[in-house]
Amino acid sequence: MITTNVWSVERLPDEQLGAELSAAASCLKHGGLIAFPTETVYGLGADARNSAAVERIFSAKGRPSDNPLIVHIADRIQLDALVLPYPELASVLMDSFWPGPLTIVLPVRTNVLSPLVTAGLSTIGVRMPNHRAALALLEQAGCPVAAPSANRSGRPSPTLASHVMEDLAGRIDGLVDDGATGVGLESTVIELVGEQLIRILRPGGITREALQAAAPDASIDSASDQELDSAPRSPGMKYTHYAPQGELVLVQGEPANVAAYIQEQVDRAARNGERTGVLAFEERLAQYNADRVLSLGSEVELNDAAHRLYAALRTFDESGAQRIWSESSSEQGIGAALMNRLAKAAGNRVVRV
Repeated sequence: MITTNVWSVERLPDEQLGAELSAAASCLKHGGLIAFPTETVYGLGADARNSAAVERIFSAKGRPSDNPLIVHIADRIQLDALVLPYPELASVLMDSFWPGPLTIVLPVRTNVLSPLVTAGLSTIGVRMPNHRAALALLEQAGCPVAAPSANRSGRPSPTLASHVMEDLAGRIDGLVDDGATGVGLESTVIELVGEQLIRILRPGGITREALQAAAPDASIDSASDQELDSAPRSPGMKYTHYAPQGELVLVQGEPANVAAYIQEQVDRAARNGERTGVLAFEERLAQYNADRVLSLGSEVELNDAAHRLYAALRTFDESGAQRIWSESSSEQGIGAALMNRLAKAAGNRVVRV
């Protein structure tokens, strides 16, 4: 066990962040592990050039070594040293969405990053976070930072500093606490095929509709199910992620049928002496009777649902829920990312009624 230092900057003015985070940045530069907030979730950062430091990420998280890491930068100037020439379409998307929750998979230069970061691939996912503390830390550190979510592998991603400490206290060197994250779901990850095809490897904060609006002449598709069984080119493609400790089942169908099915299952589990949980939208919340019923907000405000999801899954853990059922959402806009995370949290246990 090591001492995990905490830098609390939530009430600090932007102009004071650099000085306050100089010690955290120095720790990063010298092989340390620092968790920090982004606009999506909290990330666990290490110098992406330092294999010993990157290896500590995998150890702290218990993360499979064939799962590549996303590299975070503070300035596009850093890109030239990391990646080979890329299509003009990538520049268009960077202009539209950086800084922001978009990771672009690009051809990596040889011998500039730890091979642990790329998981043996010839590409690397890169993004520039849109968060004041993240950018201040990255600027101070002056190095590319590999950073998956700051949680134990398979657990719900952290949207609060307390989530990070719950999973990683004593395993990492430090934590930058700047309050709750914004989007609540990880970045969208894309790769470019040729000059005009955008392939979504992981849905996230930048929606398919936003990508199409930024690049109207481009075609957009998604990674196939078969690709999930091969070597993942992006985090979140292959393994069960984001899971609560209890068994989660995702239920799809007409809302009335979904509500009736979930309550029937809850009643059956309760008769068996199991603690139950339901994750539902505000419109039907009052229809459920379980040990713990949590709201995703309104079904017409899916950004709110995305923001609430991971904290809700952790709340079920705190209440000892053994069996959990969740309503489904539309897959329009950020709903695609919400349903992706729910399905993975459920280990693809999906029931259609």
